[in-house]
Amino acid sequence: MTDLSPSLAATLDEAVNARFDEEVRFLAELVKVPSDNPPGDCAPHAVRAAELLEATGFTVERHPVPAELVRANGMISATNLVIRHRFGDGPTVALNAHGDVVPPGEGWSSDPYGAEIRDGVMYGRGVAVSKSDFATYAFALRALMESKAALKGTVELHLTYDEEAGGEIGPKWLLDQGISKPDYAVSASFAYSVVTGHNGCLHLEVQVDGKSAHAARPDTGHDALEAATGILAALYAHRPELATRRSDVAGITHPSLTVGLIQGGINTNVVPDRVTFRLDRRMIPEENPAEVEAELRALIEQAAAGREGIRVTIRRILLARPFRSVGDAPRLAALFAAQAQEVLGVPVGQNGIPLYTDARHYSEAGIPTILYGAGPRDLLEANGHRADEKLVLEDLRRATQVVARSLAELLG
Repeated sequence: MTDLSPSLAATLDEAVNARFDEEVRFLAELVKVPSDNPPGDCAPHAVRAAELLEATGFTVERHPVPAELVRANGMISATNLVIRHRFGDGPTVALNAHGDVVPPGEGWSSDPYGAEIRDGVMYGRGVAVSKSDFATYAFALRALMESKAALKGTVELHLTYDEEAGGEIGPKWLLDQGISKPDYAVSASFAYSVVTGHNGCLHLEVQVDGKSAHAARPDTGHDALEAATGILAALYAHRPELATRRSDVAGITHPSLTVGLIQGGINTNVVPDRVTFRLDRRMIPEENPAEVEAELRALIEQAAAGREGIRVTIRRILLARPFRSVGDAPRLAALFAAQAQEVLGVPVGQNGIPLYTDARHYSEAGIPTILYGAGPRDLLEANGHRADEKLVLEDLRRATQVVARSLAELLG
C-alpha cells in the first residue's frame, strides 16, 4: 500500500507508456556509442548523451573533469552531465547512473554495440549496467514533468563516467565541487529489489624485490618468486578465517580475498629479482577499512619477515568504502519497495549486494541513498560484465514507472 493517489499513479504509468518506444530508441543510441573503461575515453559518449537528452527536451549542464584529474584516475577523458528540474520548494533528489562500461570481451552472439533486440530483449554492452538507467531516470523525470502534478522539490540527473574506475571523478567530484547538494540519492541498480547496502573493496599492489642470479648458481641471488610464493600462501591461508566473519546485511555473506594479477621474472634460467601482484579484498559493511588494510599489511610483512635479501613494498591502489543506510534512507527504501511491488506484482525486498558502486559517495557525504533501476534480479541474470549483456525491455518500462511513482510520492 502506498500514499500515492491511484489517479496520479495511472497518469504517470500512461506517460511512461506513451514515450516508451522513444525510451527504447534512446537507450539503443547510448549503447551504440562505445564508452569502454579502460581505456576511459568517455567524453564522446557524454557528447552524444547530451544531444539525445536535449532532443528529449532537457537542459543539460556539461561538467568536463580537469585533464590532470582524469589522468590521475587512469582515464583519457570524462565529462559529467547534470540535469535539474525544479517543481517547487522542497528536497532535491539526485538520480545517478554511469555511462562508462567494461570492455565487451569475446563470445558475443551479436555486436556488443549493436543494441540488437530479440524477443523483447535488448543486447549490448552497458544495456543493463548502467546505460539503461540513463533512460530510466530521464524518462521517469519526463513523465513527472508531463503529469503536471503539484510536487515540491527538485529532481536532478547525475550522469557520470568513471564508476568502473572508482567514481572519484564522477559523483564524488560533483559533490566535492559543490555542483550538487542533494538531500536524497538513488543510484543505478535493478528492478526487483531495493539495495540498501553493499561491500567495500580494497586493492593492494605488493612488490617483492630480491636479487637476480644465474640459475646455475641460485645461491648467489635472492629469489623474489620464492618469497612471493610464501606471501601468497599466507594470504590464501587467511581465506577460511574471512569466511567466519558474517554480515548481518541480507544478500551479503562474508569478506573475500582474491589475487587477480601477478607478473615477474626475467627468463627461465634467471633467479627472479622482482615479482608484483595485486589483490582484491572485499569488505562487508560492518568492517572498518583502516583495520582491514592494517591486517593485510601485517600479514604480508610477517610472511616476508626473515627472508634474506628480500624487500616488500605495499601500495594501495583503490579503497572503496562499504555502503550502508544513513539518515532517512530506510524511508526512501520502503517507499521505492512498495511502489515496485505494486508495479511488478511480485514481492520486492530490501537487501545488500556484494559489489561496490557509486552509491557510496553519496552515503559518505551523509546523503540518504538507495540503489534502484532497470534490470533483472541480479547481475548474473543480466550477463553484466560478460558476453551478451541483456535487458528485458518490459523491465525497463516497469522500472521507469516505479521511479516516476516513487519520486511523485516522495515529493508530493
